[in-house]
This record gives sequence, C-alpha cells and structure tokens, in this order.
Amino acid sequence: MKVTTKKNEQVANMVFASIYPLYWNRLEKNGRTKEEFHTVLKWFTGFNEEKLQSLIEDKVTYREFFKEATIHPNADMIKGLVCGYRIEEIEDEFEVYKQCRQMEKLIDELAKGRKMEKILRS
Repeated sequence: MKVTTKKNEQVANMVFASIYPLYWNRLEKNGRTKEEFHTVLKWFTGFNEEKLQSLIEDKVTYREFFKEATIHPNADMIKGLVCGYRIEEIEDEFEVYKQCRQMEKLIDELAKGRKMEKILRS
C-alpha cells in the first residue's frame, strides 16, 4: 500500500499515551516484560523510562514524540511488512508514519518472541 499525506497526518496527530497501553497489553499477553518493552523503545528513540513517562503524562502526539526522539542509526535496518505497508518502501516525506511503523515492527518482533539481539539490530 502507498502512504498518503492524509494517512501520515492522522498518525502524526495520534496521542502516544493512547497507544502505549495497547502495545504493552499485547506484549504482556505474550509473556514479555515491561523492562524488555522499554529496552526496545530506548534503543529506537533514546528515551529512558522517566522521559517516556513524561511524554505519556504530557499526552504528546506521535509528531512531538518522534521530534524529541533520537532515532537509532541502525533504524534503517528495520524492514518488513506492518499493517500492509512495507517499511522500506515508505517514502522519506512521510517520516513520522515510517518511524511509527518501524517502532511497531520492533514491538511486533518482541511480541513474537524474537531474541533481543536481533530486535535491536546489533
């Protein structure tokens, strides 16, 4: 599928705090720990637990969330299909949408039991 400006804006304006519990519930059901979840988020965004909590409390949008993030240099190694979109084919002009899908791919891999070394592309 192809990303549109409208779709990018919809995702960019979503509040991270409303999605975070959905990610966590999925991981918890699959036997993963909050520590593992936060390790993945820290690797991808550079945010420690304190900063994550602050962003959740401030109800930042994905646009604000990713604007403050320091995306890991190996993030371009995150490839694959998420929600019908092939990550590596998402155009650079839709940066927020791409970063959101990259993060979801990492969370998906964690939920499916992939080893942390592979998830973190080390």
